[in-house]
Amino acid sequence: MSRIMFFCIPAHGHFNPTREVILELIKRGHQVRYYLTSEFQEEIESIGASFVSIESYMPTPPDDLDQKVGKDFALLIEMIVDTTLSLDTFIDKEIREYQPDCIVSDSLCFWGKLFAKKYQIPFICSTTSLAFNQYTAKLMKKSLLEIIRMFKDIPRINKKIKELNEHGYQVENFVSIIQNDNETNTIVYTTKKFQPMSETFSNSYAFIGPSICQIEKKQKKNPKPLIYISLGTVLNNQLSFYKECIEALKNENYDVIISVGKNIDISQFKDIPSCIQIYPKVHQIEVLSKADAFITHCGMNSVNEALYYGVPMVLFPQHSEENAVAISVEKVGAGLRLKHPSSRCIKEAVQKLLSQNQYQLNALEMSYDFQQHHASKLAADYIERIIHS
Repeated sequence: MSRIMFFCIPAHGHFNPTREVILELIKRGHQVRYYLTSEFQEEIESIGASFVSIESYMPTPPDDLDQKVGKDFALLIEMIVDTTLSLDTFIDKEIREYQPDCIVSDSLCFWGKLFAKKYQIPFICSTTSLAFNQYTAKLMKKSLLEIIRMFKDIPRINKKIKELNEHGYQVENFVSIIQNDNETNTIVYTTKKFQPMSETFSNSYAFIGPSICQIEKKQKKNPKPLIYISLGTVLNNQLSFYKECIEALKNENYDVIISVGKNIDISQFKDIPSCIQIYPKVHQIEVLSKADAFITHCGMNSVNEALYYGVPMVLFPQHSEENAVAISVEKVGAGLRLKHPSSRCIKEAVQKLLSQNQYQLNALEMSYDFQQHHASKLAADYIERIIHS
């Protein structure tokens, strides 16, 4: 039996893929301590892991964080360093008492990586996005403005790197924090078929396929196509976009389910036809298991779930990482990009997606590829191999 520490950022898209992996590790008799915020406590404990709250150590994010995601790189580094240093004494005590055999940490939860390096504990990176290296990073397509901002932010970044060094974290530069090298043990929740340039990654990278809670695909009671719309849980406060979707689809022979997130008051939507249902939150896998098309922000978790159930997509990425995922969907032919967030373009995209069978066939081909991988078992095998080596 091994003792494993898990770290993750407080985001469902990053936590959800690890859930089935933890369940498999628990079944195999391992101990798992999961360090996250109270929002995830019930679910972590329900699968048999020990929950440890780090809520009080997390720095308060700025009010406009949703507008800065993917844009203010220095802010990301500042939040990483502030969280690491805030947790420093607490995690030092945890590691000395628990004596973990390895640390598994989300690819954006950089403090887990920093703790593993400081205490020389075997480290495994859990990558719920596409894997990025010097070749695939080009898919991010940062704008000239983003590049200029990054150079201007270097003094802010260097100040934070210095703070880490002063507290015993040996960090050369910000690249060594955010980018894994080819020797870093890394689990990637997709397959080589979907991962761009998979041949450029070493054998340290395990492409295990999507880790998804499987449910039986139910037959729809209504023969009309079901269109599902969601922009995820972070950059989803887009009332005008949802209204454009309603305008585009209200007179079509479709059933429509829209998940708008907790920040939008549903009463703002007026005169909604019965064929359109609007919710703050839905059980996404259940909806996708019977959906015919998905209008999505191209978050990796959402795309994985859609492809797992063979659902073609209208692609509406919100930042550079999601744009890279959209490119991969386009490459396998399982979706098309929304030209403009207007009702006319939305209507045309959905009609094209449903009328041209190739999108459906390509999505089903990816579904077959995904379902040949048993992600939770492959991940648990990989973690055990690293511990025993």
